[in-house]
Amino acid sequence: MEDRIITYGGQAVIEGVMMRGQKAYAVAMRAPDGSIAVHTEKLAEVYRSGITKVPFLRGVILLWDALGLGMRALTLSANTQSGENEKLEGPALYLTLAFSLTVSIGLFFLLPAGIGGWAEHALAQTTSALWIGNLVEGLLRLLILIGYIWVIGFMPDIRRVFQYHGAEHKTINAFEAGAELTPEVVANYPIEHPRCGTAFLLTLVLLSILVFTALGPMSIVWRLVTRVLFIPILAGIAVEYIRWTANHLGNPIVKMLIKPNLALQLLTTRPPDLAMLEVAIASFQSMRKAEAEIA
Repeated sequence: MEDRIITYGGQAVIEGVMMRGQKAYAVAMRAPDGSIAVHTEKLAEVYRSGITKVPFLRGVILLWDALGLGMRALTLSANTQSGENEKLEGPALYLTLAFSLTVSIGLFFLLPAGIGGWAEHALAQTTSALWIGNLVEGLLRLLILIGYIWVIGFMPDIRRVFQYHGAEHKTINAFEAGAELTPEVVANYPIEHPRCGTAFLLTLVLLSILVFTALGPMSIVWRLVTRVLFIPILAGIAVEYIRWTANHLGNPIVKMLIKPNLALQLLTTRPPDLAMLEVAIASFQSMRKAEAEIA
C-alpha cells in the first residue's frame, strides 16, 4: 500500500502554499504584482532513506526536518512579499527554529506542567491528587492550544494564511479523488483533511494526558524535565497514529476517531477564493513536475 503520509503533505505560507512529495517540494506564492512565483527544490535524502520504514523513529526525524522545511518555505514567502534578497538559511534558519520551539515548549508543555504540578502538590500525594494534577495539566494544555489558534485567527494576515491552508487541503483532496485540478473543480472538495498538522497537534496533546498520568507522581523538577524529554516519544507515537488512521479511512471506527481532529481544523482553515486555489494547484503541480524530473 502506498504510504500517503510520506507521499504528499503541505503547509500554508504567506500568500502561498508549500506542497511536499517524496522527492521534491514546491512553494507557490502570489507575488505583489499579482503573478504566481514558484520555487522548487529536491528534498533531503532522509525522505527516501531506510529511516522512513522504522516505526516511531521516522516520525521524530521527519517531523524535525519538516519543521526546518516549513521555516524555509515561510522565509521564501516572506522574501517574495517584501522583495528582499536576503534569505534566512543555514545556522540562522535553525536558530530561529530553535527559538520558536523553545517558546512553544514553554507555553504548551512547561506552563501547564508547572500549574498541574502545583495542583497535585497542593492536594498532597494521593491517587486523587495525581489524577487531578494531570487532568488540570492536560486540560490546560488543550485550552491553550485551542485558545491560541482561535485568537490568532482574528488577525487579518493569519486569516489569509488559514485560507491558503484550506486551499492546500482542497487541492490534495481533489487530487486523491482523481478530480481535474482547476480552481472551480477543487473548490467543491472538503476543506478538512485527516493528515493535517492540526490533527497531529491535537493527538499529541491527548496522548500527553495518558502518558504523563502513567508516569505517576514526581517532584516538580522531574515533572518539568520529563515533559521536555518525552516530546520526541509522544511525537513519534502521534505520527504513527495519524499514519494508521490515514491508511484506514474506510473503517467506521477510524472515521469516528478522527472526528475531533477534523473538528479542530475548523479553527485552522478558512474557505479560500479561486485565486488562492490557483496558487495551491500551481504548487502541487510544480511539485509533481519536479518529482518526475528527478531520477
